[in-house]
Amino acid sequence: MNLKELEKQTRVILLDVLERSAIKKGQVFVLGLSSSEVAGGIIGKNSSLEIGETIVKTILDELSPRGIHLAVQGCEHLNRALVVEHQVAEDKNLEIVSVIPNLHAGGSGQVAAFKLMTDPVEVEEVVAHAGLDIGDTSIGMHVKRVQVPLIPVQRELGGAHVTALASRPKLIGGARATYSTDAIRKN
Repeated sequence: MNLKELEKQTRVILLDVLERSAIKKGQVFVLGLSSSEVAGGIIGKNSSLEIGETIVKTILDELSPRGIHLAVQGCEHLNRALVVEHQVAEDKNLEIVSVIPNLHAGGSGQVAAFKLMTDPVEVEEVVAHAGLDIGDTSIGMHVKRVQVPLIPVQRELGGAHVTALASRPKLIGGARATYSTDAIRKN
């Protein structure tokens, strides 16, 4: 796999999702990643540290200057716990759990996050405002309600299917209520 091309495609997909999700500084963006799927294999069977590092580094490089916090979801072997910066866990009162991810329990994205983040910790759950799912890893449990599916500008990354979620406030009040413009759907 051409890692430079992977970086370029990841950036294109991410920038599209960031723009359309209306995520703001201080909010959490969740990443679900199957490097096995990106490499053209089956989820959990061909994990690649190089692919994980390329994707996570590209995403961190875009989120950090925007003040958006990354949470990298692990696989089911870690109960889909997430890697975040320790300060994010403290600031958002997240439950820190004791585990260090590896390639086959957590996955390449989490291993990369532990390597690339300043002070990473594993947390039980987050309530993210948007997220990117590379390889059908099921990030929905970590994105706040009401979830709005986004179809990325590019629907595949390598061999992986790519989806995304944003979130918006709940509409309440019924027929007599008036609502502000939806920042995601622009209506």
